[in-house]
Amino acid sequence: MPKNLRSDLKTAAEARSRAMARLLSASIFLSVSVAVGTTAYFQIGHGRWTLFDCLYMTVITLSTVGFGETLEGMAAVPEARMVTMILIVVGSGTLLYFLSNFTALIVEGDLQGILRQRRMQRHIEALEDHIIVCGAGSTGEHVVAELVDADVPFVVIDIDEERVQTLADDYKAEILYIIGDATDDHSLEGAGIAKARGVISCLHTDKDNLFVTISARDLTSNRPGKAPLRIVTKAVDSSSMRKMERAGASAIVSPNQIGGLRLVSEMIRPRAIEFLDRLLRADRRLRIEDVTIPEGSNLDGRTLADAAIRQTGALVIAVRQTDGTFVYNPGGSLQLQAGASLIVIAHTEDLQRLRDGLANGTLLVARGVSMAPSSSGSQSAPPAGGGAHKKK
Repeated sequence: MPKNLRSDLKTAAEARSRAMARLLSASIFLSVSVAVGTTAYFQIGHGRWTLFDCLYMTVITLSTVGFGETLEGMAAVPEARMVTMILIVVGSGTLLYFLSNFTALIVEGDLQGILRQRRMQRHIEALEDHIIVCGAGSTGEHVVAELVDADVPFVVIDIDEERVQTLADDYKAEILYIIGDATDDHSLEGAGIAKARGVISCLHTDKDNLFVTISARDLTSNRPGKAPLRIVTKAVDSSSMRKMERAGASAIVSPNQIGGLRLVSEMIRPRAIEFLDRLLRADRRLRIEDVTIPEGSNLDGRTLADAAIRQTGALVIAVRQTDGTFVYNPGGSLQLQAGASLIVIAHTEDLQRLRDGLANGTLLVARGVSMAPSSSGSQSAPPAGGGAHKKK
């Protein structure tokens, strides 16, 4: 999240808080003035005026309406006019103070909200290769949490602004968002779908997720120079998965299916699940990621042993070849290809180092040159030579 947007949001909250504090103090002063004026009239009248009449006289005096002396026989009580003069001088100032702060709260709140939304929209328009999250409900909140941890730019579309702000507070992050219906083309366009790299649709119903899939694919059908939009959608009912695939979804995730697999895995392979949980949850910076070897890379045609990948701190556990096959536990003799994806375990900073190295062409090891290990503590070692296993 850009620092100036964080500062803007913080400033808006502080301004609103100050306005609320001033309004509270003005309300107290006004209430005291009304109470003192009403009591004073009642006491000096010795019961000749009712409390309501005294209250009415106090209110019209404070508001400077000027209906005259509405209390019957007031001229016979000199002290009453003294109370009236005091209320006019002191009380009307208090009322003016209250009204000015009340107006400021409304105007400043609306103005700050408008400015915040405009600034947020500018930041959304400046995004590129970001992810759009449709829905911030029970599934979407976990999507948002992972994107925040992975430091991936994203925009949330949801109809409930309070829910998005609650997520921002829970995860101590500022979230870019669009308030609207994710199935509406205007909401997707406002979130910058033309420049996004992917959409995650995690709305409550399969019908809504299907609409998002169709709209997203249609809106990005013509994007010269950009890779096809990747659409990942949730399917509550397994019978909807085929429809979503035909609609253009790149991947369909069934929470029920994943939940069932997790349940049985906890039963029959608890130690493996415990390992993965500790690996990915105990250390929130550790990730299993895929990194693609770009076209024109100096690693194209070279072996894994020629690449200084281990020196970045990343551990290659598999390679997805360009033909779609996977090589698990790849040996040092495996030949790398542009377009192939490296499946690695690494900390977030090591992942960035790996991506930078691939982009800059600095991962090719010169023969006889030993590179220092990364700062994350990974030890320099040649790639493991265990037998490579291929799977389609």
